[in-house]
Amino acid sequence: MAETKIRPLADKLLIKIIDDTQQSQGGIFIPDSAKEKPQKGEVIAAGPGALNKEGKREEMEVKVGDTVLFAKYAGTDVKFDRQELKILSEKDILAVIE
Repeated sequence: MAETKIRPLADKLLIKIIDDTQQSQGGIFIPDSAKEKPQKGEVIAAGPGALNKEGKREEMEVKVGDTVLFAKYAGTDVKFDRQELKILSEKDILAVIE
């Protein structure tokens, strides 16, 4: 993805939603109202990390390009350049898919 104009702060991440639930296994298309919220995405921008009590930045465990699973109702949904994005804290990341 090209460089984004959104720059996350502290321990925040900008996630591009990966929605792979467009069609059921039987071939039936699922309407938006019946879909579950996606919980998978690609990190497209990351903040510099949160400050600890000593005022030093803690390194982020997640990096740009990682595909991650996140908590179902975590973060804030954002539409930018016709894309569905999510801004969330690193603590809301459940796992990195390798």
